Amino acid sequence: MKTMSPTLIAELAERFKALGEPARLQLLAALREGEHSVTELVEVTGLGQANVSKHLQQLCTAGFISRRKEGTFAYYALADDEVFALCDTMCGRIEAEHQAKRAALRLTR
Repeated sequence: MKTMSPTLIAELAERFKALGEPARLQLLAALREGEHSVTELVEVTGLGQANVSKHLQQLCTAGFISRRKEGTFAYYALADDEVFALCDTMCGRIEAEHQAKRAALRLTR
């Protein structure tokens, strides 16, 4: 990793913090399929409307999603799907660790 300024480190930490909540990852996964209203996201995720709205605001602030108004409805979409490159890398790493642990358990039996 290249040398980063304190300002960049702080911004990066804020973005990672936005990804540190399972409900926000669930919302991002739903938005990976396309644009959704809050009502649709409540139905898809099973989360409460107030929670969905709060988490969407945090994801907007972090720059992961965008918001579009149409009449009285707000629609949310991914601002940039690069976040999934990070998620896919981490998921692959976690799965590899799980496989290694399972293999180690088989060897000890």
